[in-house]
Amino acid sequence: MAGRSDPPDLPGTPAPSERPVLRVGIDENGLGPRLGPLIVTAVVATTLGEGHARVEAKPRGALRTRLGDSKRLVTHGDTALGEAWARALVRRATGREPATPAEVVRALSLDTGEALASPCPPGHERQCWDAGDEPFAAEAKLVATIEHDLSRLDERGVRVERAASVLTCTRRLNDGVARGLTRFDVDLHAMERLVLDARARAGRDVVAICGKVGGFDRYAPAFGPLGGRLHVAIVEGRARSEYLIPGLGRLAFVRDADERHMLVSMASLVGKWVRDLLMARIVRYHREHDPALPDASGYHDPVTARFVEATRVARRDRGLPDACFERRARSEA
Repeated sequence: MAGRSDPPDLPGTPAPSERPVLRVGIDENGLGPRLGPLIVTAVVATTLGEGHARVEAKPRGALRTRLGDSKRLVTHGDTALGEAWARALVRRATGREPATPAEVVRALSLDTGEALASPCPPGHERQCWDAGDEPFAAEAKLVATIEHDLSRLDERGVRVERAASVLTCTRRLNDGVARGLTRFDVDLHAMERLVLDARARAGRDVVAICGKVGGFDRYAPAFGPLGGRLHVAIVEGRARSEYLIPGLGRLAFVRDADERHMLVSMASLVGKWVRDLLMARIVRYHREHDPALPDASGYHDPVTARFVEATRVARRDRGLPDACFERRARSEA
């Protein structure tokens, strides 16, 4: 007996490759550092035809030199490539050229400036949110090259529409610890917010690929904004955990996604730039009182350790709470 085949589409129904698919790629930057914010970024695109396969594959050709693992392509203090992607994506979404880095961050942030600064102790908002006279680092030629890359992707069925970020400062991370949340929980919940935002804006289901969060195999028990929603686990494992969620779409967490999925790569590059920019504000704020302070990355390294120790007395004298400066682990809460 011949095997069953899928029923044909109804007359006039587009073939699967001709149906547009709303896709979201999400990644985090700054999950493990000692200082500075956690940034979770999403890049949203609509794919059609060959774009369905292209978007879930490694970038090819010259694009490969400008899109991939952010840890390979950008470093602390040299994030011009990430800035160029951020500027190009904001211009694409808003239709206008951002004038300053702060304008780019405002356009990316899922939260308003007032909401971001709301946990700040009086007089210390500037540590994280004072843009000063921040300059752009990326040359106009590089931004134009990225815009050309996006136009070429349009022609190949990948219409990248916008980027968005959730910015979680040290105070909010420490507040989460006080409520019993790990930084992995906070990371996951930010990813959920970004997927829900993409779904709400588009009014249709999404296919979302996220970088793997921590060592989780089973994500549903740790869901926050998606907690309690009906879902079906398609697969749960070290390499990939994927869920079908009615009213939302498909949500997958994939190991090394920033190397394997184009939109996740873009999100990682943009987020790396945002984190580096905000960490530079922290350094600049404390250098007002001690210009000799080192250029700390905020990660667990000797330079950051010197920065923490060198600012200790001034932070105490200025009344800056430790909870707004250095992250705590759950065991320290």
